Amino acid sequence: MKHLKSTIFPVLLSTIWISISEFARNEFLVKSYWMNHFGSLGLVFPSEPVNGAIWGLWSFLFAIVIFIISGKFTFIQTTILSWIIGFVMMWIVIGNLGVLPFGMLYIAVPLSMIEVVVATFIVFWLKGKSLK
Repeated sequence: MKHLKSTIFPVLLSTIWISISEFARNEFLVKSYWMNHFGSLGLVFPSEPVNGAIWGLWSFLFAIVIFIISGKFTFIQTTILSWIIGFVMMWIVIGNLGVLPFGMLYIAVPLSMIEVVVATFIVFWLKGKSLK
């Protein structure tokens, strides 16, 4: 039971939070940026169910990354490292590929930071680790 509480629950609950946060942000707040940008490139924005499943997998893997990093670093360090790994590096790659609508970053940056802070808090809280 201890393993369940200290390992599986933190990853599962942070995965759920990340998935909800990603879905809400991308579906309700920035989807028009994606659609317009992809349209201007002559592409169709990928929004099939398989794409949602891949984002679910990304959320799960991101929660695992946060969990692993939290074992070695403080709350603030874990949050910063996780945000850079999960978002900054992704934006650099998709920006380099020319498919990042830069205008959406005004919305995405602060919301992604909130997403990581909450996910990191969930992991630290359920592991019983201090936020100091």
